[in-house]
Amino acid sequence: MQVTETLNEGLKRGYKLVVSADELDAKVNEKLTEAAPDIEMKGFRKGKVPMALLKKQFGERLLGEAMQESVDGAMAKHLEDSGDRPAMQPKLEMTNDDWKPGDDVEVEMTYEALPEIPEVDLSKIKLEKLVVEADDKAIDEALASLAENAQNFEDRKKGSKAKEGDQVVIDFVGKVDGEAFEGGSAEDFPLALGSGQFIPGFEEQLVGAKAGEEKAVEVTFPAEYGNADLAGKPAVFDVTVKAVKEPKPAPIDDELAKKFGADDLEALKGQISDRLGEEYGGASRAVMKRALLDELDKAVSFDLPPSLVDAEAGQIAHQLWHEENPDVQGHDHPEIEPTDEHKTLAERRVRLGLLLAELGRVAEIEVTDAEMTQAVMNQARQYPGQEREFFEFVQNNPGMRQQMQAPIFEDKVVDHIFEKVEVKEKKSTKAALEKAVEALDD
Repeated sequence: MQVTETLNEGLKRGYKLVVSADELDAKVNEKLTEAAPDIEMKGFRKGKVPMALLKKQFGERLLGEAMQESVDGAMAKHLEDSGDRPAMQPKLEMTNDDWKPGDDVEVEMTYEALPEIPEVDLSKIKLEKLVVEADDKAIDEALASLAENAQNFEDRKKGSKAKEGDQVVIDFVGKVDGEAFEGGSAEDFPLALGSGQFIPGFEEQLVGAKAGEEKAVEVTFPAEYGNADLAGKPAVFDVTVKAVKEPKPAPIDDELAKKFGADDLEALKGQISDRLGEEYGGASRAVMKRALLDELDKAVSFDLPPSLVDAEAGQIAHQLWHEENPDVQGHDHPEIEPTDEHKTLAERRVRLGLLLAELGRVAEIEVTDAEMTQAVMNQARQYPGQEREFFEFVQNNPGMRQQMQAPIFEDKVVDHIFEKVEVKEKKSTKAALEKAVEALDD
């Protein structure tokens, strides 16, 4: 095998690989010799087929395998000897198109090498960690929210009109073309106005209704309604309002606590305090992580593989386009050209991604099987009843596994860096922390 350098410009590399005809022939003979003891042919005992006949029968197919193995082996050996790490899969192209058996094989190999990542003195980086305590005010606000969610409804004064958010208890009969339809009737049905429980236009017409009042509610079923017999058709519901009730938050007491799985109110307060502490801690970490990435971005400078930057810029542009055009679900849309802003953001992401990967490699940080399993389980919960199928999909899809593994690896590297840099805690408020989190989107 001959390897000749043809390009060494920045991070771009090019090599000419030549596999001699003799080398290919030797590899084919080696494969035939290895397989010969198990081969049977008419007129010959097992393992006694002449090599010339074997070569005539199987040589052409084995020659293709030998070519592939020789080129792959040469590429692997070159990367090992040179220490190069390609940014993307090397491109291999056979250059002697008029090749025929008995000729040498000439292949051009090109790739972009990952750059040398400069060392970073992490001890010089200084970060500020916002510390927010779950005070009584925050706990009381959370309790009030729970009480509202556990609200009861009590009868309004006689003659009161129903308001948005009230509950009306109704009897109704739905008709299409004057005929009652199946599933369109109920008695003593409790309906919270504004809940969106009924088809559009129904609940709005009951705002202002009083107990004892009868109304004809006119609506039109949506065109995409699940029942094809009703889809798009106008309907009239004869409604009798039997009661109008106003929402009343549940009392904040031990009974409320028990509704949410706590033994008593004090235990519920403790759970809320712990949950708020976790939320504040997660938000604080996100703010500190952004500050760390900003510092790392300023601390290093090195050449970036153009292919990685272009791919990242294209992905950013594509994602932002879909966010601006949420109605387009697929990829049947005009080609999206990345802007200079997209390319600048892509450069930052690629630079930080390569730096974090290198810091993780040096620190021998790995994502464990247990961590991956937990991540898959967490995501599988989003597909109730299809957890097994999701597990199998991830197992058989290397790209999906890598996509799920990447953020776990990044977080482990970031946590490792937090231990190496100087972190100063600063007491803060919930409002200040929320403002800092909002600024992350800028």
